[in-house]
Amino acid sequence: MGWLSLARSGGVEMSEKDVRPPIGGWPDRVGAPLPGSTVGVSGWYADPLWGTTIELTRVERDLLATPLLRRLHFVAHAGAARVATTQTYSRLEHTLGVFSLVAHWLPDATELRIAALLHDVGHLPLSHTLEGLAGLDHHTIGRERLGEVAGLLTRHGVNAAAVADVLTGATRSPLVGSVGQLSIDHLDSYVRSGRANGWLSVDPGTIRAGVRPTGGVLDTDLGTAAELVTLVRAEAYSHVSWDNVAPAAVLRRLAAVLLDEAGPGALSRLTDDELWLQLLAHPETAAETHRLRFAPHELTIRVVDADDPARNHSLRKIYRSAPLVDGQPLAEQAPELESTLAALDDLPRHFAVDWAT
Repeated sequence: MGWLSLARSGGVEMSEKDVRPPIGGWPDRVGAPLPGSTVGVSGWYADPLWGTTIELTRVERDLLATPLLRRLHFVAHAGAARVATTQTYSRLEHTLGVFSLVAHWLPDATELRIAALLHDVGHLPLSHTLEGLAGLDHHTIGRERLGEVAGLLTRHGVNAAAVADVLTGATRSPLVGSVGQLSIDHLDSYVRSGRANGWLSVDPGTIRAGVRPTGGVLDTDLGTAAELVTLVRAEAYSHVSWDNVAPAAVLRRLAAVLLDEAGPGALSRLTDDELWLQLLAHPETAAETHRLRFAPHELTIRVVDADDPARNHSLRKIYRSAPLVDGQPLAEQAPELESTLAALDDLPRHFAVDWAT
């Protein structure tokens, strides 16, 4: 039974023109990879969020087959918040979204496309949740891990040093952006999170159409900027919510036990499931790990001052990047939107997290 027959089987007469094919086309051949496959075997990648279909180059297909990138499909983009929210997609899904935007807007920018695929390879298990423990920093780790694919890049005639310059910001690009300016990386994060959490009020394709990379920044119209500011604000409040703060505080404490024994290098290469297994197997962390997974509702949080002895969790930063609006800074074109973002600096950053009983 084909897709059209399936549509008719529900008692509603439909013709092909009544049913819009999904991004990348309908799956229509047994054994064929799906349009949104993350592995690259079809030679194409269709991103279901952004509505883009990108033809992969040979080097991009080879990169998607490396353990360096495959690992990211087993790392939650939302980190600890995955315990309590519907934000369960992987860091590889985000990576491919960033790549899709770069390839859509700048299809001939070879080094930039590859940098988009590699920009998150240094992330720890549970992404940002464990950042800073024992000095771990995903940017530093990512730069070190570029060496693992340098030979692959060279074989394909790609300048690995040029890719590294994009990732470090030595070469200005909209992928990384400047401090305070919206980057393609953060754009995908805000919109993808907004879709997963139900905050997005417009189709992502509408946002994509309203954004244009200009040099090393992203430029928008006023309406798109307003939608993006709404998403940035929602994301900031999600970071200071119980759903993120409570599980993050516990996971950082539990992971510190493993770090003390195994060292940062061993932990940084784990996937989420490998980290969970180690926490569940360790005699000092097993009971609390099980409680976090099955009874997170028993956690409580309260806001405290930075010097309060009860403080056991702090946020490292509040993200509040902004696009340009018609080529000008947001503060000049839409001061009310800039004020909305500036107010995020006043959000609480220090918490006491405890079990209720």
